[in-house]
Amino acid sequence: MSSFKPVRVLKGLYKAKNQLVTPRKLLVVVQFTIAVVLITSTLIIYKQIKYTQERDTGYVQNRLLEHPINGDILKNFALIKHDLLNQGIATAVSKTSMTITNESSSSSGLQWGDQNPDHVKINFTQFASTGDFAKTMGLKLTAGRDIDLVNYPTDSDAVLLNETAINWMKLKSPIGQSITANNKSLKIVGVFKDFIVGSPYQTINPMVVYGTNHWYYGNMLIRLNDNQPMSASLKAAEVIFKKYNSAYPFEYQFVDQEYGQKFAEQERTGSLAALFAGLTVVISCLGLFGLAAYMAENRSKEIGIRRVLGAGIGSLVQLLTKEFVALVIIAVLIATPIGWYAMNKWLQDYNYRISISWTTFAFAGILALFIALFTVSFQAVKAALANPVKSLRSE
Repeated sequence: MSSFKPVRVLKGLYKAKNQLVTPRKLLVVVQFTIAVVLITSTLIIYKQIKYTQERDTGYVQNRLLEHPINGDILKNFALIKHDLLNQGIATAVSKTSMTITNESSSSSGLQWGDQNPDHVKINFTQFASTGDFAKTMGLKLTAGRDIDLVNYPTDSDAVLLNETAINWMKLKSPIGQSITANNKSLKIVGVFKDFIVGSPYQTINPMVVYGTNHWYYGNMLIRLNDNQPMSASLKAAEVIFKKYNSAYPFEYQFVDQEYGQKFAEQERTGSLAALFAGLTVVISCLGLFGLAAYMAENRSKEIGIRRVLGAGIGSLVQLLTKEFVALVIIAVLIATPIGWYAMNKWLQDYNYRISISWTTFAFAGILALFIALFTVSFQAVKAALANPVKSLRSE
């Protein structure tokens, strides 16, 4: 349809064909059906991304850094932590077994008092920490306290659990209760609100944080001081790391930026959908413009007679555009179930998802209708304003 030449129509090189359904009309319906499906898909994808981005992560991302534990960092961790806190660069520092933005370690070997032996094993996301885990991350403790091996040496046999774990385990008054992991009895000293580790589109798993010195620690968390300029804090922190770990660069990552990468794939999908929607709309408009020119030429004598009989410009424009409105409405009616089915299938991959609203399809339909009217209005007005003498004389 986009290859259809309006200029040739205006020169009278095409003849009228009084058919209810023509290939040109059919192609316009198909093009606008695809356009509405893509517009709807783009809107739903971006709504899903925005909905998930606004989800509470469960911890404070602002001014939170991660740094890999490499070289001499583990050996000099206490000195690095002391200098960062003493110089006012950081307000809390903790070492963890893994990054907090990637769910890479889990266990299903936990047991507890009232657990049914036939109960399906629960898969726990697991962390290890020597202390200040909740404080550094900005977690909200709903019961108990943080792990602290310095002030509480017995915390080497202690754990923190998230609220999802408590609910799954059906524990009442969990503080002080014991659970068993690898045949070792561990005491619950704290419960914290859930926070997102893996995909923000999925539900949060039960989580356990072990207090221990005997673990592979590969990650360091640093909570920068809110009262200090960011650039100055980073420069001062780099000096400390070079002092105690001179063989390795200061290679920190902002947690909020790492977390933001979780949306990259969906954002690319949304951008591609928007691009294809735009291209489809342009192609549809070209086809619609050609069809409008063809139909205006086809009905030029009818328009001339109506003008002579006193028809107004408005009524003539309405006469010429109502058929295009009908074509777009048909396209919207076809596109709506297709778009709903496709996006519902896409959303099924996410546990944390939006509900598809009819308003999205209504907006896409109105937008398509507006685009169609804007496209054909030029030809409609031009035909309505044409001198009726010329069209009738050509007979």
